[in-house]
Amino acid sequence: MTRAGFVALAGRPNAGKSTLMNRIVGAKVAITSPRPQTTRRAIRGVSTGPEWQLVVVDLPGVQRPRDPLTERMQRRMDYELRESDAALFVVNGHERIGAGDRFIAEAIKAVGVPTVTVLNKLDLLDHTQTVQRLQEVADLEVQGEIFPVSAKSGRGVGDVVKALIELMPESPLLYPPDEKTDLSLEVQLAEIVREKILLRTHDEIPHAVEVQVDEIGEREDGLVTVLAHAWAETESQKGILVGKGGRMVRDVGSAARKEMEVLLGRRVFLDLRVRVRKGWRRDEGLLDRLGIE
Repeated sequence: MTRAGFVALAGRPNAGKSTLMNRIVGAKVAITSPRPQTTRRAIRGVSTGPEWQLVVVDLPGVQRPRDPLTERMQRRMDYELRESDAALFVVNGHERIGAGDRFIAEAIKAVGVPTVTVLNKLDLLDHTQTVQRLQEVADLEVQGEIFPVSAKSGRGVGDVVKALIELMPESPLLYPPDEKTDLSLEVQLAEIVREKILLRTHDEIPHAVEVQVDEIGEREDGLVTVLAHAWAETESQKGILVGKGGRMVRDVGSAARKEMEVLLGRRVFLDLRVRVRKGWRRDEGLLDRLGIE
């Protein structure tokens, strides 16, 4: 008997959802950073065992919609919760329960989907804090079991996977057993670049930047060529992304290229260009092309 199904991974920004997904999948399929809006798309990561498969859908961090971009992110979370076989609710154990946690808890309870709740960042808590946070999570009264884990170290994650498998319906595998994600290569490469930008910039830049890979090619010597554009909303933001003497864009490009080479197993030449696209977060056509549904 094979069990397989979809798991909606929900939590407020910086709860560690993407780190947990990567840990469950056993590969880096979602970018990570301490900043809100890191996850903009519903990213599917596939974890497969001898007689089971979990398709984990990393949902955008919940926040109050402010523009077409965040409206799409909120709609995607609502849709995936309704359509999934189970929910994986992630709470940041290093912070007190907040309005965002309560909002997601109510959304999960309203849908009524079987749920596993995770108190994450156990590595940052002592015993007393862990007990206190577990009680706060229990007080949210979300259906299902609660597991304290450290997505960063992997502690407790195996128990979470076992609990999720039990909630999956009998089904043949939904994806080939060696597949880790359904993201296109263009989006995977663009997300690598965006992660490197998020890790190096501050204030308004993380919210205002998006990356699009326009071309992927291959030279006769086997070198993979990638043309990517980083979109900013203002000239001042572009200046920050380029950096003094082009230093920022070079640093971002160098770090991204190294990770692309690991992903592809090939040498890569990355041509990263910074452009201004005013109001891109309100450009419905561009959001469609970027795959932000």
